[in-house]
Amino acid sequence: MSDTMVKKEGRPADVATVERTQSGQTFSPRFDIWETEDELILYGDLPGVCAKSLDIQFENDVLTIHGKVETRHNDLQFMYGEYGIGDYYRTFAIGETIDKEKISAEMRNGVLTLHLPKTEAVKPRRIEVKAK
Repeated sequence: MSDTMVKKEGRPADVATVERTQSGQTFSPRFDIWETEDELILYGDLPGVCAKSLDIQFENDVLTIHGKVETRHNDLQFMYGEYGIGDYYRTFAIGETIDKEKISAEMRNGVLTLHLPKTEAVKPRRIEVKAK
């Protein structure tokens, strides 16, 4: 995959960072990214986020993913809790080789799949050789 198409934030690949904000925690979800001849595919885990509370925007060659997680068990006081509740936020710098009008997303069982189709200009093209 070309570096000009997707640039990842500067952080170790095996660490999911947490940023504490005034309203709670914001997690930086991990994503797998792969490239085919026709598109880039981003595949990321967003547990606790439903499709209606997911906001995905593409502006100025930046893809922004923001997922809201509703607080669970407001009426309980835990003896011990390891499951962090918080929103998800992640950005990717996307090169101009993506057809932004055709970007699509689907959410299934807490897993987000984004399809970023390439523009026709950057897709590999087979050149026909004519015999004379």
